[in-house]
Amino acid sequence: MRKQQSASPEEWEGTFRRMVLFDLAKDMEFGNFLSYYRNFAVPQLAQTLARNGEITARPTKRSYDTAIVIYEIIASGLDSPRGQEMVSLLNRVHKYVPGKPEDFRYVLLTLLVVPIRWCEQHAWRKPTDTEVDAATRFFTELGRRMHIVQLPSSFSDAAAILDDYESENVAPSPAGLELMNATVQILQGTLPTPVRPFTRILLSAMFDDGRLAAALGLPRPRLWSRAALNGALKARNVLRRWRPLSQEPRFTPGRPVSAIYPNGYKLADLGPVNVMTSADRVR
Repeated sequence: MRKQQSASPEEWEGTFRRMVLFDLAKDMEFGNFLSYYRNFAVPQLAQTLARNGEITARPTKRSYDTAIVIYEIIASGLDSPRGQEMVSLLNRVHKYVPGKPEDFRYVLLTLLVVPIRWCEQHAWRKPTDTEVDAATRFFTELGRRMHIVQLPSSFSDAAAILDDYESENVAPSPAGLELMNATVQILQGTLPTPVRPFTRILLSAMFDDGRLAAALGLPRPRLWSRAALNGALKARNVLRRWRPLSQEPRFTPGRPVSAIYPNGYKLADLGPVNVMTSADRVR
């Protein structure tokens, strides 16, 4: 069972990369998926996302592009040429997005806190303190490059900021429900056919938060649905611990990604169509 307890604090970027692409790859992916939906539960964020029309017009591309941009930075490095291009893309996109500083900080911190918490509860092994510190350092460094203010100094600080923000801002909204209805099909399409009718129940169980479920128009989490999900994950984890870690990374820059980029992609392919001008796109 590989653990990164001995990794040096100075190797934070490599430690986080190993965690996301190899050691805890699938569960970090689940967490990133949940962090994406979480923004729909905040009315002011949902309204902005619905207004530009990207998610409703191109839900699959928008979802995958969001993940690809972050994975590009993780895989290539914050200060690599590809990483710098993706940070620049994020900054160009967000200059057209209205919002308060705490809104931008919240969106960033969902990418840190939600995947770590998912892994702590459900992964085949818990993340080490070294990995959690590395993840926190990665997103605070990304936040600085995006000019986000009042960044946390530790994971516990990040989690407290996220929880406080959600306690004040999570609520149902027409825009949030519209976005949820447009994107739930993405998860539905990845599930086995017999499970697809239960997609919303599954999502609710994965969130395990009645307030979030209500804000997203999902059924209330039930004891039986949580038990079924936890049972399936525990069975998966038992099998996972017996298997060697994959030697192939979960993500490779430029490679094919699902049906949205079947032949691979260029950096210029990424990013929202309606938000930026042509001069703002990666060349």
